[in-house]
Amino acid sequence: MRAALFTSVYYLLSVFYVLASVPFLILPGHTPVRAIIRSYTRAMNLNLRLVAGIRKEVRGKDKVPEGAFVLASKHQSWGDGYLVYPEVDNLSFVTGDHLEKFPLVGGILRKLGAIVIDTCGGGERKAASLREGMERAKQDGRRILIYPEGHLAPVDFHFRYKPGVWHMAQAMQAPVVPVATNIGLYWQQQDKKKNPGTAIIEFLDPIPWDLPKDEFLSRLTEAIEQRTAELVAEGRGTPAKRATLIPDPPKGMEAKPTPENPAAYAKA
Repeated sequence: MRAALFTSVYYLLSVFYVLASVPFLILPGHTPVRAIIRSYTRAMNLNLRLVAGIRKEVRGKDKVPEGAFVLASKHQSWGDGYLVYPEVDNLSFVTGDHLEKFPLVGGILRKLGAIVIDTCGGGERKAASLREGMERAKQDGRRILIYPEGHLAPVDFHFRYKPGVWHMAQAMQAPVVPVATNIGLYWQQQDKKKNPGTAIIEFLDPIPWDLPKDEFLSRLTEAIEQRTAELVAEGRGTPAKRATLIPDPPKGMEAKPTPENPAAYAKA
């Protein structure tokens, strides 16, 4: 019952805020649309708390620097973006161009300054669209949210961290702020089921942009995975244990590891 009600409110809010954005899509400037979407994420936080019973706790906000930076977040749940977005001003994000197929969403993404990656144009076009987006973000002094694993990770597991986040930091010459979370305990990946509890998001110490790639990725992986394991243990009331590295699932699939088969997956 809780899950069904949350999903109903989720879609009602989404449709309402998309329609509320429509009049501002043809006008110059981006401030109204950004304000509407920020309000949308706050309303979704309220939906999580009042309907799903998932409260939010934010830690480490004092570690968020001024100016432009890259926010590299653990991605356990369809809901973690809703927790992070209202906490950081002037925040945009990286997404594939598949979202542009939805009515009106493409216009909203452009107003939000999202970096939309060309997923149909091959590797060179992907890289070019990322570089172009980074240049615009740097000029605007924006903060960019990215999920460096590239997939929704089940609790207690993680994927290899991809070098795209390092390239972004290099292009912007901006620090990277890691984000750990345990929301997967309460809203696992894209599951409809919701478990009441307190979902924590924690901003960690920034990592310099000018490190060698391998050192950077090692530090980023260690920071996020270690703290995420600790937050998961805190939520469970158990000792922390290191997450297990698993292979990326095929396109359109979602990781569903089991003790017998850590590489198992299912249709997303």
